[in-house]
Amino acid sequence: MGKCVAITGATGFVGGALARELAQQGHELRLLARANSDRSGLAGMAVDWQVGDVLQADTLPDLVRGVDWVIHAAGMLGQAGVPESAYHQLHVEGTRHLLTAVARHNPGARVLYVSSPGVLGPIDGPPADETALLAPSNPYERSKAAAEQVALDFAANGLDVVIARPEFIYGPGDLHVLGLFQAVQRGMFFTIDGGRAVCHPTFIADAVAGMIGCLLNGRSAHVYHITGPRPVSFRELGDTIAAALGVRSPWLSLPKPLALLAAATLEVMGKVTGITPPLSRTGVAFFSENRRFSWQKAHDQLGYTPQFDLAQGVAETVGWYQKQELL
Repeated sequence: MGKCVAITGATGFVGGALARELAQQGHELRLLARANSDRSGLAGMAVDWQVGDVLQADTLPDLVRGVDWVIHAAGMLGQAGVPESAYHQLHVEGTRHLLTAVARHNPGARVLYVSSPGVLGPIDGPPADETALLAPSNPYERSKAAAEQVALDFAANGLDVVIARPEFIYGPGDLHVLGLFQAVQRGMFFTIDGGRAVCHPTFIADAVAGMIGCLLNGRSAHVYHITGPRPVSFRELGDTIAAALGVRSPWLSLPKPLALLAAATLEVMGKVTGITPPLSRTGVAFFSENRRFSWQKAHDQLGYTPQFDLAQGVAETVGWYQKQELL
């Protein structure tokens, strides 16, 4: 029997993908969107749109009343020039507003908070599991770590809250990493320190499957890493994208100190011109630090196994970008 599901962040990449899959499975959707949000990604779907904002607490009771599940996917990814206070307000206070509404108006609902393994910071040892200590290294990660604590506090007080940490999600519909694919296509992508650092890409269909698994089988107050099959080096990532595009593999590598200097210069120029810099110091950190995570707990408790290897996921993503004439 279908559930009634409330979703924040449904006009975004991850929230929209969750909404489409849940609708296909026969669930009834109630979606939160600001009055000026672009809803075209979900055009033609039979959903109940609620005008509101997680920063406006009085708009949330009607969203959560009477639903079975609440998915909190609203958020803002890390980007240059955004003050730390903005991340804190959206992720921490927005989460507090939503969970307060659930606790007051629908305390029996199950809540999924969509977080990020980034709360653990760089991982230089073996893949980190959910018992690793929080060590956020930038404003985005610090705000997500604080929001997780808010969610766990509500869980400790009896709310049924599960936390999913999907990592580095990409795939059809995503525009956040489009610039990476475009840079490879134009021969402008470079690695840092030889591209030895590893990341852990997760194809959107796997991320969605894992998060729905959290709703179905996750344990309250538990955290689950939802990631792709394996960590890959940035060199392999660049080579795989180049192969899918039929272009030359990235060949230029910069030492990290030089890349940081270039990024800092671009950030200063960006402040003067008002143009978002193509490279930030946070970006340099991302491309030069190791992030690898274990999805064993999600496999054991949720039955989660990622289905898309890097080559398959990248090929599908490139195909979608080309169909949209973005590449």
